Amino acid sequence: MAVHNSLEIANKDDSFDDDGRPKRTGTIWTCNAHIITGVIGSGVLSLAWSTAQLGWIAGPVSLVCFAIVTYVSAALLSDCYRSPDPVTGTRNHTYMEAVKVNLGPKQTWLCGFLQYLSMYGTGIAYVITTSISMRAIYRSNCYHNKGHEAPCDHGDAFYMLLFGASQIVFSQIPNFHDMEWLSIVAAIMSFSYSSIGFALGFSKVIENGAIKGSFGGIPQATVAKKVWKVCQALGDIAFAYPYSTILLEIQDTLRSPPAENKTMKKASMSAVFITTFFYLCCGCFGYAAFGNQTPGNLLTGFGFYEPYWLIDFANVCIIVHLVGGYQVYSQPVFAFIEGWLAEKYPNSVFINKSYNLKVPLLPSLNLSPLRLCTRTFYVATTTGIAMTFPYFNQVLGVLGSLTFWPLTIYFPVQMYFVQLKVEPWTRKWVILQTFSVVCLIVSTIALIGSLEGIVSAKLE
Repeated sequence: MAVHNSLEIANKDDSFDDDGRPKRTGTIWTCNAHIITGVIGSGVLSLAWSTAQLGWIAGPVSLVCFAIVTYVSAALLSDCYRSPDPVTGTRNHTYMEAVKVNLGPKQTWLCGFLQYLSMYGTGIAYVITTSISMRAIYRSNCYHNKGHEAPCDHGDAFYMLLFGASQIVFSQIPNFHDMEWLSIVAAIMSFSYSSIGFALGFSKVIENGAIKGSFGGIPQATVAKKVWKVCQALGDIAFAYPYSTILLEIQDTLRSPPAENKTMKKASMSAVFITTFFYLCCGCFGYAAFGNQTPGNLLTGFGFYEPYWLIDFANVCIIVHLVGGYQVYSQPVFAFIEGWLAEKYPNSVFINKSYNLKVPLLPSLNLSPLRLCTRTFYVATTTGIAMTFPYFNQVLGVLGSLTFWPLTIYFPVQMYFVQLKVEPWTRKWVILQTFSVVCLIVSTIALIGSLEGIVSAKLE
């Protein structure tokens, strides 16, 4: 990734590190906020549906297994932030830099394609999810005023365009270092709506006086349909957990000492534990509350109608959170595109010039013609694709299963082998390779099932 155009004066500025990049001020708390903002997103709302497809044994076990896999991957990857030594080596500011240093340029191209495809796809998923939550607020109030049988359907297109317009504004935030406040707000929102989903599920179980569901999950008309649903559920869970695509970018915000990899491992441990707790609560209590009628989206599928104001508040929290989550996954893409252009055209005024805009009662805004054009185009395309394929569960499944194995498992494991000089056929090598192969099989199965789900939904 190219260095920002203003770096020629950076060494004289205390706000920059000695390598000319923005000074790293992040702590374990801001790191946790970034991780939780990136992890607890739209995926949590599909976990009750995923648990319902898998049943009472496979559902919770799958959630715990994916949590373990995510932490192992994060621990391996955090050691690759510096090379060749994880504590004293040279910093790799991005995932792609780490792959290039450890695995060479050919694998860097594959990694870059998959990483930015994953981030771009996550942006599409967030547009879909936000529009569903916006529509759910409208429907919640409509049902409350006109009854549960009222025709309260409303299209998603307007809400997607509204979210896209807001993201054009927020996308003008220059980089990760300037959005800690947005991640903290988004993390608070994610806790809020996850807690509401858990509380509503728990109260519904108490109201029913029984735990619904079965060990085998929701029955289907044929074995083939059951297999497709199970595969799609695994894809949804795979989407809900990993944050490998942004881990090194988050780690690059951490100050040192202590060593960045130690801080990241601690933050990953606590963040994965917190998210797993919420995931189990939302997934299991959602399934226990509704059984075979578990909706695809716990807070917008209208398993719950009342209290309507709480449903509205939860969906507002989702919307606010996804505004931040969209930026967490988009900023690395913005940085890559703009850095590449700045390096290729170092004398271009359009690319390298920025302007300070002073707005009354607000901090001054730093606007760049390049940022305005490229980021507006990026937001417009994610919004357009979301309007074409507005299938929540199926899209999450495809995104999760497509990039889960290469980005969360393969590259971290291979870089770990190079970084620590792990010899082939040693005990550690065999264990990690077996771990990688098993995850590849699961990821492939989930991808096939999720693609079938999108095709079926489009043809209906």
